[in-house]
Amino acid sequence: MKSDGRNRVIIENVSPEIDCGVFPVKRVRNEIVSVEADIFSDGHDSIQALLFYRHSDEEGWHSLHMTPLANDRWEAEFRVTELGEYRYTIEAWIDHFVTWQSDIRKKAEAGQDLKVDLSIGAGLLADAATRASGEDAGRLESWSERLRNGQDQQALVDLATSEDVTDLMTEYPDKRYSTTYDRELRVIVNRKRALFSAWYEFFPRSAGQGTEHGSFQDAETLLPDIADMGFDIVYLPPIHPIGRTKRKGKNNAVVSEPGDPGSPWAIGAGEGGHKAVHPHLGTLAEFRHFIETAGENDLDVAMDIAFQCSPDHPWVEEHPEWFRWRPDGSVQYAENPPKKYEDILPINFESDDWENLWQELYNVFAFWIEQGVRIFRVDNPHTKPFPFWEWVIGKLRDNYSDVIFLSEAFTRPKIMYRLAKLGFSQSYTYFTWRNTKGEFQEYMRELYQSQVREFFRPNFWPNTPDILPEILQYGGRPAFIARVVLAATLSSNYGIYGPAYELCVNDAIEGKEEYLDSEKYEIKDWNRNQKGNIKQVISTLNRIRREHPALQQNWNLRFYRVENEHILCYGKATEDLSDLIFVAVNLDPYHARKGKVWLPLNDLNIPADQAYLVHELLSDTKMVWSGEDNYLELDPNESPAKIFSIRRRLRRENDFDYFM
Repeated sequence: MKSDGRNRVIIENVSPEIDCGVFPVKRVRNEIVSVEADIFSDGHDSIQALLFYRHSDEEGWHSLHMTPLANDRWEAEFRVTELGEYRYTIEAWIDHFVTWQSDIRKKAEAGQDLKVDLSIGAGLLADAATRASGEDAGRLESWSERLRNGQDQQALVDLATSEDVTDLMTEYPDKRYSTTYDRELRVIVNRKRALFSAWYEFFPRSAGQGTEHGSFQDAETLLPDIADMGFDIVYLPPIHPIGRTKRKGKNNAVVSEPGDPGSPWAIGAGEGGHKAVHPHLGTLAEFRHFIETAGENDLDVAMDIAFQCSPDHPWVEEHPEWFRWRPDGSVQYAENPPKKYEDILPINFESDDWENLWQELYNVFAFWIEQGVRIFRVDNPHTKPFPFWEWVIGKLRDNYSDVIFLSEAFTRPKIMYRLAKLGFSQSYTYFTWRNTKGEFQEYMRELYQSQVREFFRPNFWPNTPDILPEILQYGGRPAFIARVVLAATLSSNYGIYGPAYELCVNDAIEGKEEYLDSEKYEIKDWNRNQKGNIKQVISTLNRIRREHPALQQNWNLRFYRVENEHILCYGKATEDLSDLIFVAVNLDPYHARKGKVWLPLNDLNIPADQAYLVHELLSDTKMVWSGEDNYLELDPNESPAKIFSIRRRLRRENDFDYFM
């Protein structure tokens, strides 16, 4: 704040503000930034406050008057319309004229002599005239003269407190002793895909005939089906050459057999490293064609970025200083003692050549961006330094404002949140391991009803190639349906690893949350239309998400009371209540569960005595409810989850009521 002792206004507890303004908050294009602050001063003088905001490309500031709430809390909001970075701050000052207006009204009501008070007001108007020009200055001078020389006291009070005088004085405030907040806060604006997306992960090498190594051309044939299921992002595991040294075999065997393709995350071989594609997948030109074909199907392509190397990666020979070397002269492989990952070498970010290393890793991103990739899923970012991510994401965002980064960091909460603050657009979460009603409610409150929501955008995945949670191992088809409904409706961003998910594959390694015969280590021959698949459920679910804007955001999530601990009920609504969604999920995959659910009719603007239509969208069935409490039954073998659209209005036509 300014050091002048006459700056009497205090500005504090500004929100949103992350870590004293060190990190930006997140929005997508056309979202609102609602700013609040505690603003007060000594005494009883009136205060005025302005919210200033601008895009980083603009030189001048836009300003909005802030509105006082209760207990010295003020608010204003602005809409972000362009990608990139916005800045905002607050200025506040004592408004002596408004203070004077308030006082003179009270004195006039008390019948006091106001000659001296009117003279004070005249001086304030005259002072404002010196800050104005043209016609405005003339009007202010004229009003000042009338207050100074007029005879009808009440008429002069009416003039001085009129809307015309108030509005013009607001235009030319006396801000000589104003207080400006001591920092400029930031907003990073992404495209809408950062807030609302449905991801589909698959291995292109399993897109061929039988167990032949598939290519980008083979993978292109799957795109229409993925688009028909309603996904908008296809995510490919690493597409680079795979190392041969210490190559992993099937089921993560430490010794591979002839023909084993290895793990795609063991990146780099004689054919190239992070800027090359696996020769069996095709060429760079064919990869670009894959991206073009995806675009024709309204799909974005997300690419895996894993900053690690196989022992055969060209960097090992070209830049040995980027790796750690052991006393016996061998390069240090990845370890999580007692586990050994000898097919992978971690990069040494403490290298003396760290600046060139950082630049090369930036170049990897830039290379694929130039090929047409605009979304990256980053593997294990929590094992690389935070300063690197802040630098590389910031630089990439400056040069390519539409790029989106998904953080795959299943680690401790503070580390996950730090990565989000540093710039990751979306983040994997603990959703995969939340199973009970209490666990879901507690976790959603943390994500959506705390400061976390300003910087951490969750992306819910019920499975990944690395993770087959126990609920899917033992819950069967009902669990797969329930979990995908939870993921897709609790979060506006969600994803699945397919086709294992839609085929309800649940074969696991005994005692572990890992797939048996994992696709990470072998090429799979999938029957994508296998009997019992849930493709139609997923397709309907994604269509519902696209048709209902209430499901395209997160902060509107509200849990509803239900008299059964095995049923989770919640709702989402648009701000204008034009779209009302209510979801009920049976968390028990084995037994039918039932009970009453209470809907907050007052919050939904539904009269307590009015019947309303609930349209169950997954089954396309309708029913009429009335009152706050209604009965639900969820049989996991028939409908483990239900998604209702609530219609509030009744119309009358030809003396018959019908729902719209």
